[in-house]
Amino acid sequence: MLTKTKIYLSSPHMGGSEQRFVNEAFDTNWIAPLGPNVDGFENDIQQYLGGNSHVSVLSSGTAAIHLALQLLHVSQGDEVLCQSFTFSASANPIVYQGATPVFIDSEPDTWNMSPELLEIAIIDRIEKYKKPKAIIAVHLYGMPYKADEINAIAKKYDIPVVEDSAEALGSTYHNKACGTLSDIGILSFNGNKIITTSGGGALIAHNLDLKNKAVFLATQARDQAPHYEHSHIGFNYRMSNVVAGIGRGQMEVLDERVKARRRNFDFYKQNLSKYNSISFLEEPTGFFSNRWITCIKTDSYKQRERMRLELLKDDIESRPLWKPMHMQPVFKDCLHFSNGTSEALFDKGLCLPSGSNLSPDDLDRILNAISKIPNL
Repeated sequence: MLTKTKIYLSSPHMGGSEQRFVNEAFDTNWIAPLGPNVDGFENDIQQYLGGNSHVSVLSSGTAAIHLALQLLHVSQGDEVLCQSFTFSASANPIVYQGATPVFIDSEPDTWNMSPELLEIAIIDRIEKYKKPKAIIAVHLYGMPYKADEINAIAKKYDIPVVEDSAEALGSTYHNKACGTLSDIGILSFNGNKIITTSGGGALIAHNLDLKNKAVFLATQARDQAPHYEHSHIGFNYRMSNVVAGIGRGQMEVLDERVKARRRNFDFYKQNLSKYNSISFLEEPTGFFSNRWITCIKTDSYKQRERMRLELLKDDIESRPLWKPMHMQPVFKDCLHFSNGTSEALFDKGLCLPSGSNLSPDDLDRILNAISKIPNL
């Protein structure tokens, strides 16, 4: 008897050239956190992003955020404003630095950081003599945040912005690549991302000096000397040459992956919009999302759970939208500026399978499972 294969939310999708780059690393004995694949992967990303981008590839997107906060001199006792509606990796590095996160809720147009609440929070903290040291804004699920508004507020109060573009490689904002819109950008190449190196990330700087500082910190902050000399605390955050080889192969198919993810979104929208209880997040004018994950909003928690459990019966993975950081037990004592948007999205929203390797049969199977839900 044939059994159905599991349909994952977002599984890795190799392009074919990855093995060649990895084999070259083995054949030339470049099994280290430096080498031609590291340099090549950084150059590939820089060319893709365009503009004045200088990329350092690292062990994870979380490491990239941590180094960004280091470069911005965030330290013990500082406050950092962070989007609440995101994965915990956006916020955890704040705590690594001994700083305190202050969470900002979303606006309904993009589900990302609300510029209005951001300014309210900044004014409040300045009035209490706690001017924030940095802002972490997130392009959630590949949808760009309102960068012009966020940047204008940040500039008004002279606060740098870390642009969490972990989910948004291939997305653009008014024809500019996400990851290049603010002071420091970060990317993730985790196994579920639009391209992957199994693990990995990158920091995007606007000048070579900042990139070199990031690489210095990421390689245990070793000073120039014939012996091991250290005048700063460093980290073991550099990407290996083997892993970077996977990334070089993945970059060759990135545009195809974006097209496939967007086709998934179009398929779901075309076939599920007939249900009154399901709605989709649309792109505002000038916004281009890679549609890393297709997300829907239902009309109730009960409806969302009925859908998730019906898909689960057929071994189809789906997942509620991110639980806001201000609702997480680990951050329960943190200050937050909320308007209820992210809480409602968490309550009613669902991520549908969105991998670029979904087949037409997979998509039909997902639709068939959803169609079994009565009174949808």
